[in-house]
Amino acid sequence: MTSGEGPVVLLVEDDPGIGPSLVRALAGQGYRPRLCTTGADALAHPLTDVDLVLLDLGLPDMDGLDVCAVIGRRAPTLPVIVLTARGTETDVVVGLDAGAVDYLVKPFGLAELLARVRVHTRASAHRGGPDAGETDAGETGDADLGDVRVGDVTVQAAARRVFVAGSEVALRAKEFDLLLLLIRNAGRVVTRPVAMAEVWDQNWVGSTKTLDVHVAALRQRLGGGGAHDSPITTVRGVGYRFEQPSPPGP
Repeated sequence: MTSGEGPVVLLVEDDPGIGPSLVRALAGQGYRPRLCTTGADALAHPLTDVDLVLLDLGLPDMDGLDVCAVIGRRAPTLPVIVLTARGTETDVVVGLDAGAVDYLVKPFGLAELLARVRVHTRASAHRGGPDAGETDAGETGDADLGDVRVGDVTVQAAARRVFVAGSEVALRAKEFDLLLLLIRNAGRVVTRPVAMAEVWDQNWVGSTKTLDVHVAALRQRLGGGGAHDSPITTVRGVGYRFEQPSPPGP
């Protein structure tokens, strides 16, 4: 990012009723939007000049998930927020698996969109932008923390590595931060507001559905396809708890 200038937001949206209005809204908040209407145009854009991508999945020339995956390979630390009409949990998890850091289901409110853009551009700047690589210790001071082990799950906080029964599991940045928060509080409930504040942003505005989706993805990655066979328990209306293993019987 050039000093004194706003973050560059690459907006990939082919709907003429949405794209230009988002460009105006972003520019009005001090961002420098760059509009692409096809996946090919987006992938031709130099990603080193971009601080954040807003990506519609319903593009005319290719699936937005494929665009997201390519961006993830070319610029692993560049945050991508998916804009989609596909609102099921499965669709959202697939989007996150493709490399997105967040999502919004259409129709969405402009205030919530701008709030999420603020969150992720700040996080991107903290990491040093899309060229910074993936060795940063994260936003939670991980370098000062030791290993945490609960049951079969071991989290190496400083190295940002996770092992389940001795096998390493790859997690996205927010998944790792969320798991670290839960496992450091194993046996205690982490409330939804605390999780959003610690993992996303203390001034988060809007739905906390992102938290639910990240928990669902974590359950899959830790080897449990659903809530009943996962160490992460939902405490309805409150938050989530990482369960301590039961002590062995007599």
